[in-house]
Amino acid sequence: MKKTLNLYFPLFLSVILCVLTFISYSNAYDTQVWWTEIASVFFLLLIFGLTYKKFKFSNTAYFILFAWCVLQVIGAQYTFERVPFDYITNLFGFERNHYDRVAHFTIGCSSFLISEFVYRKGFVSGKIIAICFGIIFIMAMANAWELVEWIYAEVDGGSAGQAFLGSQGDIWDAQKDMLMDTLGALLGGIIFYFFTPKKSHSLR
Repeated sequence: MKKTLNLYFPLFLSVILCVLTFISYSNAYDTQVWWTEIASVFFLLLIFGLTYKKFKFSNTAYFILFAWCVLQVIGAQYTFERVPFDYITNLFGFERNHYDRVAHFTIGCSSFLISEFVYRKGFVSGKIIAICFGIIFIMAMANAWELVEWIYAEVDGGSAGQAFLGSQGDIWDAQKDMLMDTLGALLGGIIFYFFTPKKSHSLR
């Protein structure tokens, strides 16, 4: 029974995500922004779907990816600066909506997936090296993503570009986003250290 649940866990998460994505699109604040924000989700799902039979990640890895996708789907619906996050904003006295920071932290946790891949594939010899590889990979991707946001905002030149950039007037937005990615990557590394998937098992 447990083996069956483990086997279908990624499918279960995919079904939930599809439903949430449909709801998000149906209630999108700005369709152009929605497509721009959701593109990364579709891209990742396509990659993981096409490679599922060749390499199955642990359920821990799939859940981390799922958590970020859900946050991204919600952000796509409202645009990140308009996501209802008033409780947190007022609780800590923030001057801006920090929902996007939470999303950046969560995607940073996906260093777990990178570490798992290189570790189980035998590309690295130990857990610590795998963790370092995952953290460095996320840091590099965070930098690349900030460049993508900047270029898109420059090319679009309109409200959609500004919504995608999501700086909300903060001149240090890119640096803070990269910091959250890195902090999330560190947490992903810690989780990997204590819950390292066995090399001989497809699922955990």
